[in-house]
Amino acid sequence: MTKTMPAVIAVLFGLLCFWFLAVAPMNIRVALDQADRAGAEVMPATAVARRDTSVWRLMSDNRAYVRDGYYLDRPRLPTPLQVGREFWKTTGAMVLKGRTWSKRSLIFHGWVTLQSTLWGFLLGTAIGITAAVAIVYARVAEMAIMPWAVISQAVPIVALAPMIIVLTSQVGIDGRGFPKAVISAYLSFFPVLVGMVKGLRSPAVEQLDLLKTYNAQGFQSFMKLRLPASIPYLFTSLKVAIAAALVGAIVGELPTGAIRGLGARILIGDQFGTPLAIWSALFAAAILAGVLVTLLDGIQRLVLRRMGMQA
Repeated sequence: MTKTMPAVIAVLFGLLCFWFLAVAPMNIRVALDQADRAGAEVMPATAVARRDTSVWRLMSDNRAYVRDGYYLDRPRLPTPLQVGREFWKTTGAMVLKGRTWSKRSLIFHGWVTLQSTLWGFLLGTAIGITAAVAIVYARVAEMAIMPWAVISQAVPIVALAPMIIVLTSQVGIDGRGFPKAVISAYLSFFPVLVGMVKGLRSPAVEQLDLLKTYNAQGFQSFMKLRLPASIPYLFTSLKVAIAAALVGAIVGELPTGAIRGLGARILIGDQFGTPLAIWSALFAAAILAGVLVTLLDGIQRLVLRRMGMQA
């Protein structure tokens, strides 16, 4: 971890620099519109003409207003500092005020999304592992399951999510938690399926033949060779799956009109034109995904160390 930290910091610093530089061209039109309404002289003088002018020309002709783009209340692209302040206001500041579980707190909304994420992740993992075992041990299962699994990932989740919500309500399942879990499972099962199939098939032919010479049965071969060999592949796919499950939970909150969850915060921020609320919710989702992947990485290291493998 310590070896990779300098590279991670360097990439993060580069992204922040690029983000900061992108603020000026993204916000120059809004800054000029506000200056024009305040009675200042800008070039071009009309909003229509400014809309047809490139941002680079606008910045060149109105250098005095470039700086204003970094201090807008409702920018098209907020600065990292603005997002950081909004994020702190809806997380740390809420904790200090004793309002951790307030509906304005991203901690509360993150917890709502996390519950659906974990349920969907567990369901998707169970389906993926079960299907992988069937594919490895039955040729018919491979021909029946794998093509449909691949095809399922070509369906846009934004289009599928409303259908899942409608279907679950039609069969009498109330509440928004279960549909979100199903959407998360839909996105997370495929990485687990592919990784587990690869892992279960990773033992060499010589290793399988050796077990046969010891008169090992199918279940014994699975427990003693195939399953241990698949663990590194499984954990790699689980890291992808947990991030996909989080995306599924957030997407599942968008078409339901939910008022709780990170997806709901993004949707409400878009409806009320508050970009800072959207960006802070996106940051919360990114941090949550990082924490989940890091936890899985730690579990992987512990498990592989106990098995005598290198992480």
